[in-house]
Amino acid sequence: MAADGGSGVLTTANDGRIDPAIIAALYERHGDELQQFLTGVLRNADLAAEALQNTFAKAVESGHTAREESLKGWLFQVGFREALVLRRRSRTQERSLREMARTDDRAKATNEFASPGDRLFKKEVTDRIRQALEELPADQRQVVQMRIYEEKTFATIAEELSAPLGTVLTRMRLALKRLSRSLQGDRDDSRFI
Repeated sequence: MAADGGSGVLTTANDGRIDPAIIAALYERHGDELQQFLTGVLRNADLAAEALQNTFAKAVESGHTAREESLKGWLFQVGFREALVLRRRSRTQERSLREMARTDDRAKATNEFASPGDRLFKKEVTDRIRQALEELPADQRQVVQMRIYEEKTFATIAEELSAPLGTVLTRMRLALKRLSRSLQGDRDDSRFI
């Protein structure tokens, strides 16, 4: 591998990247060892192959910043970081899939075991709540929607509405009172409680 004027920095092509021939030589020299290292870190050959590919892509993009004498170490550091990124991404995807499966299972269980009467009751209650929300004054409805559906804190709501925190809290309190009065008939049904 050629160094630039004896400085130890790898020569680059006109676009500032390492010459592809140097990348090929690096792959030939360190690819198998790096692949084994990444497989040990990830315990998954497919993810290790992806991390290896990402590592050499980084080498093409920014390998010219590494010194020639420390390039192997640089490759292993980049490979390790790429492996950690893939591991985190893989875990996040697994968690998301598990959560989706749980949500789907809960939805199926709710619908499968609910009697037609229970489903009708649930729909009626949902419709009454929607109607009661629509009857709220716009400023109160907005605070309820931001707090309950968007799960924002009262401080965030106050900031986004450019309103004092006390005003936002008062709107929520008034909205809850109105909703309570509107839905008072539902409280007489023991299934609602």
